[in-house]
Amino acid sequence: HQLYEGADNRSLDLCELANCRAACHGMDQVYNLAADMGGIGFIEAHKAECMLSVLINTHLLIAARDAGIERFFFSSSACVYNADKQNHAQVTPLREADAYPALAEDGYGWEKLFSERMCRHFGEDYGMATRMARYHNIYGPHGTWDGGREKAPAAMCRKVIEAKETGSGVIDIWGDGEQTRSFAYIDDCIHGTQLIANGHFAEPINLGSNELVTINQLVSTVEEIAGVELKRRYLLDAPKGVNGRNSDNALILREFEWEPSTKLFEGLERTYAWIFDEWRRSRSPGRKR
Repeated sequence: HQLYEGADNRSLDLCELANCRAACHGMDQVYNLAADMGGIGFIEAHKAECMLSVLINTHLLIAARDAGIERFFFSSSACVYNADKQNHAQVTPLREADAYPALAEDGYGWEKLFSERMCRHFGEDYGMATRMARYHNIYGPHGTWDGGREKAPAAMCRKVIEAKETGSGVIDIWGDGEQTRSFAYIDDCIHGTQLIANGHFAEPINLGSNELVTINQLVSTVEEIAGVELKRRYLLDAPKGVNGRNSDNALILREFEWEPSTKLFEGLERTYAWIFDEWRRSRSPGRKR
């Protein structure tokens, strides 16, 4: 999505070292936000593909080191956290230390945890200023909303739109809807990312909201925004992830005085409006979905 004419956009396969060298050439900082990933349905069905993202971070670190990059930011994930600490819906918010002893989300989470260690050791061995944020379910306009890679907020917005606009009146929910999550709005994420990337703190740090909701509550919020009440069809055999996950923001508040400013309802309102426009355009005559 091009906002600034002066931006240099390149489409590169960053699994290849040569492409990483080209991307790093002449740069001062690197933000590694790239990964082969998606929502729970995608990461459950494509574990090997998710783990191959280790090539992206490894090759970017090598290229950044050789290019003399001043700062390197890695976008990690809450999926690194020990699964045994996420067995209950009313989960204790996860502190950074809760990633160990290691029992990450199979596939995607293990790649993120390994890549965190790579960043740490490149900092120790080569003096690189590496910074890492553990993102907790980032959402908002301009994110993936269809096709299987979308996260829960975008998926629920799309499902509510489709149920309302087509008149079906039914929404599918994976699991029983009582699993809990927190969701952080993209604007808050960008602000926090800039603070971490340019800050002093070199260890992985949570970047998320601590506004915990069930998936059922997430659906109810989207229904309220849409002005509709739908019949819910629970798919108990579908992937649903851990029972509960929430972000403990004590460390990022202490180190950076950062906390999310966008409440879930406000962020979902903006996201719903954008997805509705995209959904409507996707159904325009002559346009492929």
